Amino acid sequence: MKFTVEHQSGSARAGRLETDHGVIETPIFMPVGTQATVKAVEQEALKTDIDAPIILGNTYHLFLRPGLEILQEAGGLHGFMNWDRALLTDSGGYQVYSISDQRKINEEGVLFRSHIDGSKHLFTPENVMDTQRIIGADIIMAFDECTPYPCDLKYATDSMHMTHRWLDRCVARMSETEPVYGHEQALFPIVQGSVYPELRKQSAEYVLRHDTVGYAIGGLSVGEPHEDMYAMTELVCDILPKEKPRYLMGVGTPENILTCIELGIDMFDCVMPTRNARNGQVFTTQGILNLRNARWAHDFNPLDPELTPEYSKAYLRHLTIAGEYLSGQIASKQNLRFYLWLVRQARQHIIEGDYSSWKAAIVPQLMTRL
Repeated sequence: MKFTVEHQSGSARAGRLETDHGVIETPIFMPVGTQATVKAVEQEALKTDIDAPIILGNTYHLFLRPGLEILQEAGGLHGFMNWDRALLTDSGGYQVYSISDQRKINEEGVLFRSHIDGSKHLFTPENVMDTQRIIGADIIMAFDECTPYPCDLKYATDSMHMTHRWLDRCVARMSETEPVYGHEQALFPIVQGSVYPELRKQSAEYVLRHDTVGYAIGGLSVGEPHEDMYAMTELVCDILPKEKPRYLMGVGTPENILTCIELGIDMFDCVMPTRNARNGQVFTTQGILNLRNARWAHDFNPLDPELTPEYSKAYLRHLTIAGEYLSGQIASKQNLRFYLWLVRQARQHIIEGDYSSWKAAIVPQLMTRL
């Protein structure tokens, strides 16, 4: 796996990440396919319509259902879901964080109860690496603890050090195992430290002890003010090596993404495009609209003249109010088209050298509530 920074505009970068399942031009937004599906969007549309070069799978959910035996029989997640492009899996750390009433964390790992049937399971750094080997993603994440916001300095410090010890175990396990399906798998460590600058600095410096293909920044976009997210992102980007890709996990709104690209981030993921689409919120090149709003009932203009000209706002509002599944499909495709359009526009302006001025001009338009 190889990453090349091809252009810069300030700290914003346009790069190229080469994997065994294709090339990813950065900056990139990665649609979230939690349970071997990007909700309401079939794989063919992801390839031919949205043209996503990489999507995500979720280790926690795939481990519980369909389970590792079925995934291995199918040839891994690529074969199981008929996806021949790149895949990234998270480690399950965030999902374990989100079920705080059903898990216990100690040095060994995390003991948790399944949200499906209440069965008990243990995630350790070692078996999470083994699980991601079997899932077969091109990029896999180290096992970490995602700290909540707010959390006190002692908790954040203890959690960060444990994440570092877990990282050492993840790296050791990766070094003594081989990919199951023959293609390369790259491990990304995760920088933690909540919103404490000194901890973020320590964590960024610690992960650099491992010379990995790329690095991730976790534990942000969990409720902290956006200003704190940006401050921590900038601090970490100043420490991480310029020649490696940087992945900001779980971010975010169009404004968040464009601001963090400006700070030096290359890769993003978020459930917002598809989750919000199912609730009637659509991101367009003109701004954000709520399909439940009565003002769209008689608006026969395209949902988005540039990205979805074939359906009117009135029609999508009707589908939404009527509770039709097609509403979620069309809105999800529009939102994913928009997010991929957004990062490709960003890339073009990085190449042209006017990223910051373009971003300052377009953010107010994109974040306008129509």
